[in-house]
Amino acid sequence: MSNTPVITLTMNPALDKSTTVEQVVADRKLRCEPPKWDPGGGGINVSRVLHRFGIESLAVYPTGGPAGELLAALLDREGVAQERIAIGEWTRENLTVVERSSGRQFRFGLPGPSLRESEWRQCLETTEANVAESSYVVAAGSLPPGVPTDFFARLATATREHGARFVLDTSGEALRRALEVGVFLIKPNLREFAALFPDDDLLDVGLQGAAQSLVEAGSAEVVVVSLGASGALLASAEGSMRFSAPTVPIVSRVGAGDSMVAGIVCELVRGAAISEAIRHGVATGSATVTTPGTDLCRVEDIDRLLTSTVVAPTTHRDSEEPG
Repeated sequence: MSNTPVITLTMNPALDKSTTVEQVVADRKLRCEPPKWDPGGGGINVSRVLHRFGIESLAVYPTGGPAGELLAALLDREGVAQERIAIGEWTRENLTVVERSSGRQFRFGLPGPSLRESEWRQCLETTEANVAESSYVVAAGSLPPGVPTDFFARLATATREHGARFVLDTSGEALRRALEVGVFLIKPNLREFAALFPDDDLLDVGLQGAAQSLVEAGSAEVVVVSLGASGALLASAEGSMRFSAPTVPIVSRVGAGDSMVAGIVCELVRGAAISEAIRHGVATGSATVTTPGTDLCRVEDIDRLLTSTVVAPTTHRDSEEPG
């Protein structure tokens, strides 16, 4: 049984590989720099950042093949507690390539393995078996083939029955089904959030009104819409707030959203108010975009960035595009 305050679940983890090349040119052999490998996937990245903040978590995820073995070894090296569910197919790999001549970043995401019913059910059961000793369950990332779209809805129900809070960062039908049963917090980006509403409805009430409508309907107690360089919008029973993001050089966006979730959950575990937790999350996500390749945030950057992460005015028709 887990006695950690947070359990993270990553249903579609990845071994992230990053490298650089002078120029990306078709039909030529490209000489790359030595690659860097990192454990990847939404919940895994959340656990990695929480560990850097001194908040321990248990990372639950399915894994298979050589890539899965290396992913687990990398997590061990970082000191992240993990619970692996063995699967028949191989864990996927992602590749990030930075073109030095232009600074452009090319990201290649390979499809995940297909899970058998016995495998995804074991992921659900393993997470539920550890919930009793935890305050938060964080599920982040996509569902791989073979997993039903109501998977997160089932987990939301089980988490609530055990008295824990369910934080969900996913998209599409999996997010929609979870909202039908109700969750504690969701953190979609603007595109993912807009997909939850017909275009006419979103235009009619605006971003702020749409986010508040999910709270009023009991779909989520807290809605955080990440807006990239424009910060984030928070909606809760106390009303709405906008948070500006600090101005930082964008080196790589890999893991920024996962880092934001980790920053939020870290402060909630520490007992902070939701507004302070969101402010910390925005600063954490901003810190991650300043690091190269598949690197995540440096904790020493957070305090500095917090000073320029402030509450900004909101309007009822707030629907600004992310920067």
